[in-house]
Amino acid sequence: MNHPPPIGTSSVYVPNHLVWAILSTLFCCLPLGVVSIVHAAQVDGRRAAGDLVGAQEASRKAGWWAVASAAALPVLLLLWFGLFGGLAALGALSGN
Repeated sequence: MNHPPPIGTSSVYVPNHLVWAILSTLFCCLPLGVVSIVHAAQVDGRRAAGDLVGAQEASRKAGWWAVASAAALPVLLLLWFGLFGGLAALGALSGN
């Protein structure tokens, strides 16, 4: 017997990027990673409700925010070391 799929489910795969969102939150930039997690959590619910366009949009946003969170880490590290390295250099120059 061939049963039709339950109403509200779709056979279209939409990646939710949840793993990347969690990893970027833990290891990179917390605020941007949380936004990524929020969008990733919406993907499966929207797909199950039949809103494929909304699921794809949430998936795209989740992926983008995860990448932004990962890209923020090197930028923040450069700013951190630049600030405190500059302060250390100024302290070395002014101290006799």
